[in-house]
Amino acid sequence: MFQAAELGRWLSKTDFEAELPSLRANLLQGQLSLMREAQQAVLVIIEGLDGSGRAELLNRLYAWLDPRGLKTHTFWDPSDEEQERPFFWRFWRSLPQKGSIAIHLGGWYRDLLTDAIHAKISDVELELALEKRRKLEEMLALEGITILKFWLYLPEKVQRERLSQEDDTPDDRWGNAGAKRALKSRPAFLNIAEQVMRLTDSAVAPWYLVEATDANYRDVTVGKTIANALLNAQQSHLRWMKEAENDFTRGGGAPNLPDSPTARRSLLDSVDLTLTTSKADYKKSFEQLRKELSALAWRAWRAKKTTLIVFEGWDAAGKGGAIRRLASALDARLYRAVSYGAPTEQEQGYPYLWRFWHELPRAGRVMMFDRSWYGRVLVERVEGFADHAVWSRAYHEINNFESELVESGVILIKFWLHISPDMQLQRFKERESTPYKQHKITDEDWRNREKWSAYEAAVNDMVFRTGTEVAPWTLISAEDKYTARLQVLSKVVERLKQALGD
Repeated sequence: MFQAAELGRWLSKTDFEAELPSLRANLLQGQLSLMREAQQAVLVIIEGLDGSGRAELLNRLYAWLDPRGLKTHTFWDPSDEEQERPFFWRFWRSLPQKGSIAIHLGGWYRDLLTDAIHAKISDVELELALEKRRKLEEMLALEGITILKFWLYLPEKVQRERLSQEDDTPDDRWGNAGAKRALKSRPAFLNIAEQVMRLTDSAVAPWYLVEATDANYRDVTVGKTIANALLNAQQSHLRWMKEAENDFTRGGGAPNLPDSPTARRSLLDSVDLTLTTSKADYKKSFEQLRKELSALAWRAWRAKKTTLIVFEGWDAAGKGGAIRRLASALDARLYRAVSYGAPTEQEQGYPYLWRFWHELPRAGRVMMFDRSWYGRVLVERVEGFADHAVWSRAYHEINNFESELVESGVILIKFWLHISPDMQLQRFKERESTPYKQHKITDEDWRNREKWSAYEAAVNDMVFRTGTEVAPWTLISAEDKYTARLQVLSKVVERLKQALGD
């Protein structure tokens, strides 16, 4: 692979200066179009060999582009805040908003390359990690981010000469000992780099191998590639969406069922809505569970175990009441409850999952979600806010997201609170007639009720396609509020005990 970058390509000063006016004009024109239309974002990942001039290239790009629409992120050793969250958290927080450009030096490849070269991960683990990155890039591309990945390469002789020279730029932080290590590990490093590039090169996130011996050639080549991507970002995205739609909608769908009611039983039909609990039994059980949960929450905090509790359910099913009962067992310093509705204008400028990644708590905390990332396959699906290609691929994206959370040590608990249409109607009327509850009922609630069948189908698909081994759903019988609250508390206590080794 790297033989293609040992061709001795270079650009004279005269030719460089001749290329520069049109290059800068195209870069600025493309950037201005990107900013004005605000439909796409561009992510540039710069990787390569030590001594290849990543910082020098970066400085030139800043001179050629408008820095007001450009942000650079260098991912050195993770901070304490970053270490307490899933690995990809800091990358999600650094994604470009629509209309802007972000440059990641190394990005999510640098740590992986370092671990592989020092044999901290096995070949199988490396392949699995690369597959995660490929899927992440594919998802980001579908969400409107154009991804360009540049690998800067130097022949061995040139790299040896570069590393022998003292250089105080942030791109060259090795010293003599580091330079010797880089050269000694070069063959193994290139073998791993070739595997990384081969397994993560795709139509939506291609690798560009650039010979970096001559700075003028290197910078103009990268610059022209970025300019072309900026000028064609929207067209490329639409073309990729058209090509990829079938891949994301194929398989996993609902079969065509017979007409008989017995053949059309759903997952929600399996929930026993006749369960009831007396007030006396509720109070007794609640106090016991409350004490257990309080102690377990502090143990989880000391163990740096983060807990995420997701509440989905019908309007008026009692999500808020269940959250308040959980909160009553927790120290206010340990938990946060959040409610998600339609995304804000700022949130619409990022990939769909960005706002959820952005809010993940530090290690040991508890976060409760009143509505969550499942809005895409529920409200957005039923109300037509997301087209079929978008919501159908969301199951796959959500499963990957939740797997990443659980693999990082997060305790993830998901509830669907189920009630009957008759009980919902009764509670709606109670809200309308009770002054301090009237704020809970809106015209939108009544409109959603008219689409009960469509929402029921969406819920069944959601539970079926995202109820995984690592992130199962718990269906709660919420016709009786006492029963629902005890079921929720019991499940949270059970899951915390399992996670803490009880």
